[in-house]
Amino acid sequence: MIGAMSLRPEDVDAPRVLLVDDDVELSELLVEYLRRDGFAAEAVGDGLAGVARALDGGFDIVVLDVMMPGIDGVEALRRIRAASRVPVLMLTARGDDVDRIVGLELGADDYVPKPCSPRELAARLRAILRRIGEASRMHDASIAAGPLTLWPGQRRACWRNAPLALTSTEFNVLASLARQAGRVVAKDDLSREALGRPLGRFDRSVDVHIGSLRQKLGTRDDGSPWIETVRGRGYQLLLA
Repeated sequence: MIGAMSLRPEDVDAPRVLLVDDDVELSELLVEYLRRDGFAAEAVGDGLAGVARALDGGFDIVVLDVMMPGIDGVEALRRIRAASRVPVLMLTARGDDVDRIVGLELGADDYVPKPCSPRELAARLRAILRRIGEASRMHDASIAAGPLTLWPGQRRACWRNAPLALTSTEFNVLASLARQAGRVVAKDDLSREALGRPLGRFDRSVDVHIGSLRQKLGTRDDGSPWIETVRGRGYQLLLA
C-alpha cells in the first residue's frame, strides 16, 4: 500500500475506489481529487497487491493501469475476473486500441485513456456506479425476453434456465437490448444507457461487449447469433 493512501475512517459511507498504478505521483493526485469529490479512495502500486486488495477489500470499483511492472493491468484483470465481478475501469495508453480491446474482452467495464484528468476519471466512475445503483433500486422488476431473464436489482441473469455470469457493463448492455427485444437499439443509445456516456467517434467499447455477450449466449439453431447486427443502425436481441 502506498504510504497514507489507504482508506480513512471518515470514508466509510462513500463509494470505495481502489486505484492500482505504479505512478506514485499520479496516484497521489488522483486519490486526493477523488476524496475531495466524495469517493473513498485507496491506492496500491503494483498488480499483485492490487489483485489481493480488489478481492478482499470490499471495494465498489477498481481502477487498473495497464502498464505496470511485475504483472500488468491485463493480467491483474484476468485474475480479478477469475474470482470477482467487481466493476473494473482500465487506464490505457492514449491511442492503444489493442490494450483497450483486450481489457474489454477480459471483462473490464470501461476504459479511460491516459493521460486523463481527475475530473474525467471521477465522471466515468460515477457513470458506472450510477448504472449499478439505478439497477439495485429495481428490486422487484425483472426483464424477460425469450430464453433470457434478468433481475436488475440483484444483478442476476439466467439464460435457458441456467445462471449467466456477466460483468456489470455486459449486464447493462444486455438489459438495454432485452427491454427492447426484437427491436433495433442504436449503438449510441447502448453507450449512453450501459456506459453512461455518448459513443465516441472511434469507440469500439459497445462492439467488444456485444462480442463477449454473443460468446456467452451461444448461437441459435441455425448458427446465427442471438444479438443481430443491423448495419448502420445498431443491434437487436432476437426472441427466438
